[in-house]
Amino acid sequence: MSFSSSSSSSRKSRRTTSISNVMYTNAVYFPNERIYQGDTPAAMNYGCINHVYYAFANISPDGGVFLSDEWADARAPVDGVQGGLGSLMHLKQKHPHLQVILSIGGGSSSAVFPSVAANTLYRDNFARSARGLVDASGLDGIDIMWEYPCDSEQGHHFLSLLAAVRLHMPESHYLLTAALPAARAVLQYIDLQRTADYIDYLNLMAYDFAGTWTHRSGHHAQLYAMSKDETSGASGVQYLVSQGFPSQKILLGIPLYGRSFLHATGPGQKFKGAGGSNGTFEYNQLPRRGTKEIVDKKSIAAQCVGADGGFVTYDNPDTVKMKAAFCKQKSLGGLFYWSGPADAKDSSRSLIATGFRALHSS
Repeated sequence: MSFSSSSSSSRKSRRTTSISNVMYTNAVYFPNERIYQGDTPAAMNYGCINHVYYAFANISPDGGVFLSDEWADARAPVDGVQGGLGSLMHLKQKHPHLQVILSIGGGSSSAVFPSVAANTLYRDNFARSARGLVDASGLDGIDIMWEYPCDSEQGHHFLSLLAAVRLHMPESHYLLTAALPAARAVLQYIDLQRTADYIDYLNLMAYDFAGTWTHRSGHHAQLYAMSKDETSGASGVQYLVSQGFPSQKILLGIPLYGRSFLHATGPGQKFKGAGGSNGTFEYNQLPRRGTKEIVDKKSIAAQCVGADGGFVTYDNPDTVKMKAAFCKQKSLGGLFYWSGPADAKDSSRSLIATGFRALHSS
């Protein structure tokens, strides 16, 4: 199945066109730092992507939103045009279904969000400058990635920030999304029912459940938990829905990387260190050479063991098919992937293509 196109140039009608013709959203994050590694937006397959999140824009202490890397975003030669954003604007002309959203925040902005969201003037500045950047760049909206509101006061301010954005970026013309972790420990601080009044999608980061910071190895993106104290994609979805958040506004996150635990052979074990880059291997480098890929069908997670990675936990085409089936069963909005350039080039191995096909198969 491919997207139908429309010659309309207005944001509102473009939104209507893409959403009415494609039942599920298949969204991909593109981090601007990848441009320095030779990865470009044009290398992704837009026959199976309808949203690209361009990451990240930064925030100044007074709430102003600005491009985090002017060279990579607007000036570097990328796909025959200037900058990653220039490339995506060119791709939008070729693929009228495509919507490009500026993701604001990420890890580097986690210290700034609390003070900006707590101040009425700074919130207004955030909303005005975000709209200015979106309008100037020809984008379709913004994504807020605040990692993470960590108490009830910050949860309240998070809601106030969304409200301020919607004043300046009305739903009829702009997409507004937010990325949040699947952990109840964070979600409990946010009024999720009211959040749904403001945002088009909640990108549920259903990964990083285990890593170098945890005491034992574990599946980092499991769909189902094997014990009550573990977080999983399904538990995150269940909590959102139990709090009155509409399922069709949830996008389930798929990591395009694996997490490594050296000296471990499976989940729930003690480990010593981690392989790869900061404990991760990109999906297109998995399974590790000389290892066998297997799928844990109870937790819905792929893994390989041995070589330079020890126990490596990740998603593969089989687990993505099962996660897509879960999305359909629970009436979710679709899937998103972090991040696009790490996907496999081969269509049968590509998680983005597999997810799209599985979402739209009968």
